Amino acid sequence: MSRSSKRRIAILGGGSLGSALARGWAAADMAKRKHIHVTRRHVSKLKALDDEGFMVGSDNAAAVAEATVVILAVQPGHLKGVVEEIRPVLTAEKHLVISVITGVALADLQEMMPAGVPIIRAMPNTAVQTMTSMTCLSMDDDESGREEAETLFNAVGRSLVIDDDMMTPATALCACGIAFFLRTIRAAAQGGTEIGFHAEEALLLAAQTARGAADLILESGAHPEDAIDRVTTPRGCTIAGLNELEHRGFSSAMIRGILTSSKRAEELG
Repeated sequence: MSRSSKRRIAILGGGSLGSALARGWAAADMAKRKHIHVTRRHVSKLKALDDEGFMVGSDNAAAVAEATVVILAVQPGHLKGVVEEIRPVLTAEKHLVISVITGVALADLQEMMPAGVPIIRAMPNTAVQTMTSMTCLSMDDDESGREEAETLFNAVGRSLVIDDDMMTPATALCACGIAFFLRTIRAAAQGGTEIGFHAEEALLLAAQTARGAADLILESGAHPEDAIDRVTTPRGCTIAGLNELEHRGFSSAMIRGILTSSKRAEELG
């Protein structure tokens, strides 16, 4: 019997990220749809997942009782109540708990859980649905549950283990960052429309070009500036456009956006 056929996942919190995790893990064959149980207080908002064959409901304890992996994906203000619901059915022998909740430190999670239950913090983004997420992980020194967590998140992108005190910056760069890059793609598409492409054509061209740029870095390990140098020529159109972006504050705006998101994530914590 394969490992995926034995895995049972309870995702407590079926919002954007929880739903994306369910779909990503199903697509990556980490678990069957019928073995991924997604909960939400208002079950009617999970109709799409229900129609796709996922288990859905509002009973957190029932979902956890059948699970081997428990994903905490609720809003921070709801965490205490959810933990009180599931504590009676959590066991160190059976469960791995993974929190994707912003601003809740590993030490705080450990205080809430029964003794011995492995707990890991994860900071993915919604690209888990297309199996292209960047996920940061933090855990205890004994690294309980690390192999399972890396298996799950590497199946829907890439993962990196970091110190827990770096999880707030990771929120800004990876979780918030996906929105920053989406906004960049939108802006490029708007520019494409202004120079003559139909809107849907411009969006395709911008999005695929952004994917290609990312792949150049990820697959070659090159620094972005090295890759830029290869496509710029003296007095050419690329360097002219790049210089105009910098004159308008493109890089500094991106940096300030990440710093601002990191500061807000600290405040929320």
